[in-house]
Amino acid sequence: MSDSRKRHEALVYHAKPKPGKIEVIPTKKYATQHDLALAYSPGVAEPCLEIAKDKNNVYKYTSKGNLVAVISNGTAVLGLGDIGAEASKPVMEGKGLLFKIFADIDVFDIEVDTKDIERFIDTVKAIAPTFGGINLEDIKAPEAFEIERRLKEELDIPVMHDDQHGTAIISAAALKNAIDISGKDISNVKIVVSGAGAAAISCTRLYLKLGAKRENVVMCDSKGVIRKDRDNLTSQKAEFATHRDLNTLEEAMQNSDVFIGLSMGNVVSPEMLLSMAKNPIVFAMANPIPEIEYNLAVATREDIIMATGRSDNPNQVNNVLGFPFIFRGALDVRATKINEEMKMAAVHALADLAKKSVPEQVNIVYDEVSLTYGKEYIIPKPFDPRLIYEIPPAIAKAAIESGVALEPITDWDKYREELMERSGSGNKEIRLLHNRAKGNPKSIVFAEADHLDVLKAAQRVYEEGLGKPILLGRKELILELKEEIGFTADVPIIDPKTDEEDERRNRFGEVYWKNRQRKGRTLSEAKKLMRERNYFAAMMVNQGEADALITGYSRPYPSVVKPMLELVEKDKGVSRIAACNLMLTKQGPLFLADTTINENPSSKDLAKIAQMTGNFASMFGMKPNIAMLSFSNFGSSNSETSKKIREAVAYTHRHFPNTVIDGEIQADFALNPEMLAKEFPFSKLNGKKVNVLIFPNLESANITYKLLKQVDKAESIGPVILGFDKPVHILQLGASVDEMVNMAALAVVDAQQKEKRKKR
Repeated sequence: MSDSRKRHEALVYHAKPKPGKIEVIPTKKYATQHDLALAYSPGVAEPCLEIAKDKNNVYKYTSKGNLVAVISNGTAVLGLGDIGAEASKPVMEGKGLLFKIFADIDVFDIEVDTKDIERFIDTVKAIAPTFGGINLEDIKAPEAFEIERRLKEELDIPVMHDDQHGTAIISAAALKNAIDISGKDISNVKIVVSGAGAAAISCTRLYLKLGAKRENVVMCDSKGVIRKDRDNLTSQKAEFATHRDLNTLEEAMQNSDVFIGLSMGNVVSPEMLLSMAKNPIVFAMANPIPEIEYNLAVATREDIIMATGRSDNPNQVNNVLGFPFIFRGALDVRATKINEEMKMAAVHALADLAKKSVPEQVNIVYDEVSLTYGKEYIIPKPFDPRLIYEIPPAIAKAAIESGVALEPITDWDKYREELMERSGSGNKEIRLLHNRAKGNPKSIVFAEADHLDVLKAAQRVYEEGLGKPILLGRKELILELKEEIGFTADVPIIDPKTDEEDERRNRFGEVYWKNRQRKGRTLSEAKKLMRERNYFAAMMVNQGEADALITGYSRPYPSVVKPMLELVEKDKGVSRIAACNLMLTKQGPLFLADTTINENPSSKDLAKIAQMTGNFASMFGMKPNIAMLSFSNFGSSNSETSKKIREAVAYTHRHFPNTVIDGEIQADFALNPEMLAKEFPFSKLNGKKVNVLIFPNLESANITYKLLKQVDKAESIGPVILGFDKPVHILQLGASVDEMVNMAALAVVDAQQKEKRKKR
């Protein structure tokens, strides 16, 4: 894209459809005069009086506890310099957007039109009662040091100058891991810092707290090496002045282990890189042009560990990894400040997170085959969904332990769940499913393991301890793909078509033939079918050589269901299998059936589908409340469909009187308790939150679950086959890696449940 096109696109983005990037949205009802009387006069007087009695009540009755001010005077905006308060506003709005989308923190951006330190401090102090925290931004050094110091001392809410500490925290986490990968000792590494502004000073101070030695640090500014014998040094520069006989950046870099760039583009040459020690660590963080371009650096030194501030290079040192989550943790315990202990907690939490297996959605966002801890992945990516529930707890704990938290957290599991809910990145149903799978992992056959995404799912299942994968497919290809994604675990690989599987194919074929010999199958046909992976995989489960089966990624659903129907017995009392999708919606989990199997089930079939779906919901610790859906309500239509549903409900009431089920009922009444109670007070669903929806036919169920996925962005687990006596589960064609991982976890839990039933 040309520079002019980029410029035009950026301007349109900020101007259309309405100017700016953030807005204020009401959080309470305001439709009626009654609502407005509560929101403002006279109702608003009551919380005012409560706050007047006790100032701490402001956190109870207002948004202060989740509101941060992003404040600048525009004297050091990005790489643009001193452009003034008004010109800094787009950046401050952008910061507010990042706070919201990454940590669900509300922001007012405030641009203060003064360069006078005292006026700036007085202004911030005067407006501080509005906010739960203060994020200082784009204020030039050395004024930034004094402004932050004074505000931290004189205010009782968290204050942080992100340009200093954000970069310091993220780069310190990256440095910790880079030193680990290089096999060096932080107390011995020689560090060269190019730049002596607020970020450079703060970074270097934090590196010392991480274990670096002051005598091993050389700092350079635009005049060269900062030496003890230089005149007119600021107190901050004097802090890092050296006695060593060095004058230029080029001299300082010889035999150094680490280069930290916070200066300007293209100040480092290939020759300077070559003069560094073995396994050099280079963080070229000037933006948009780094001190040395990434591709040039890695071409110059194969042993280099490289980071930049750019998103188009590996190892981006991006402040968004820090400030939203640091403030989230600080606000949640009502910390009075952000201290050194909290900053170091962020460093260690970020460094540790990079060492954990990366969710597939992160690989997709960054168009990576597989991110794994190493030279090209030393810090987490900004869109890693785990940041919201890994970093704030570390900050909150550090605040509590260091004595600056006014409202300590005691239930950490509940806190993590609340954090996940804030970002929508997780939900308790999936966590419950995964935790149960981890409690007693079972072997799972992945019948299409020579497909990259299926293998990635198997890797996740193995690494997260959800199950024990058995990989079916072309062995040579699977081994190549395993190497490509760094899946080094020694797990079974089986190719059903090879000679080494002759014995098992013949044995499986004979068992299959005995069951199908009176249904048109010959023995030779039966043995030949065992070369097909789905038949082979199903027989492995049938014969107890695997606990569960996952298939369907690469083939149409009906063609995968067919061998399962031929090979796998149904549960006791089940005449027809069915399929259910668990939809994780904003309203909570909903179980929808039948989404893929029965086109037009009878009333008795519907009753049994409702029972099976209710049992499935119970697997998640939920009491099923079942609505039998229709276009009509409780006899308002005499159509065949409506009558069928009424008969299904009556059958269930007769034979399973303890089941909470009712219908026929329209979807809006089923999902709106107030509407239901008003119009149909006799319904058995009154006072209950409906969580199971049974549809009259396949098309309505299938359309609904796919609409929810696309329009509501609801996450789906399924379709889950109900009614087999073995844990056999069929994916939708082209399922995502996350969907496959969730289905595998469900298959393990299904195997656990079936094992328990057989022992009874």
